[in-house]
Amino acid sequence: MVFAPDTAQSLEAAVVLANSALDPDTLTTVDALTAFYEGQGYSGGHRRDGAELDAVRAIRPRLRTLLLAERDAAVGQVNEILADARAVPRLVRHDALDWHIHAVDDAAPLADRILVETAMAMVDVVRADEMGRLGVCAADDCEGLVLDLSRNRSRRYCSTTCGNREAVAAYRARQKA
Repeated sequence: MVFAPDTAQSLEAAVVLANSALDPDTLTTVDALTAFYEGQGYSGGHRRDGAELDAVRAIRPRLRTLLLAERDAAVGQVNEILADARAVPRLVRHDALDWHIHAVDDAAPLADRILVETAMAMVDVVRADEMGRLGVCAADDCEGLVLDLSRNRSRRYCSTTCGNREAVAAYRARQKA
């Protein structure tokens, strides 16, 4: 395993959230936000209202920028996020997770918690010098983010849809030639 389970979970959630801004936008309702919140295993408060939805939608570009940043630039962004949130790391255990780090109170706004959890995960990415684990989908017509947690660093596509579409296109090109 490349990263601790909570780090991988936070990175995966950040990629899902950032990719939700791609066309078609998949985070347009409070119900969609609730599905994201529950599906990604977030803890703490969730207000389930339009203001919270707007706040979470607003952080997507910042997450994308952070996840695609060069290592030194990512450090500056991580430090800024943690300072803005007045993050104070502490060990917590909840649900099925063993001891792991939270850096903001569970009562903090969801958008703030997402940013801080992503920043904390990026601390591990930067320290391990694994920025290459994050990138953009290799499909010509896709800008989705890719998190490659594979042992052999072979993940190139943001989804099986993009991978299958590229494989079919390559097959058709070979058949045509």
